Amino acid sequence: MKYLLQVDFPHAGPFKEEFSEAFTDLAKDIANEEGLIWKIWTENEETKEAGGIYLFDNLKDADRYLQKHTKRLASFGYTDIRAKIFNVNEPLSLIDNASL
Repeated sequence: MKYLLQVDFPHAGPFKEEFSEAFTDLAKDIANEEGLIWKIWTENEETKEAGGIYLFDNLKDADRYLQKHTKRLASFGYTDIRAKIFNVNEPLSLIDNASL
């Protein structure tokens, strides 16, 4: 079974290219997380939000990473961090072209 972690939080900026430049080192660090299959970085300049969608190959690593990342975001000064972990329904997701 695979697990999807959804995280978002209020983010005043930067966005777009500046966001990419500011967080490249963090992205490289996240890429080495145990159990991580992929991450999609999310941002919405209009609503002033950022976050990510993560796919993990097990619940233990998804939960461990959620705890670690929440602490890291708080250390960056972020508040109102919202997060959820979902089971992935693989048969239905594959019908709809999910890359699992």
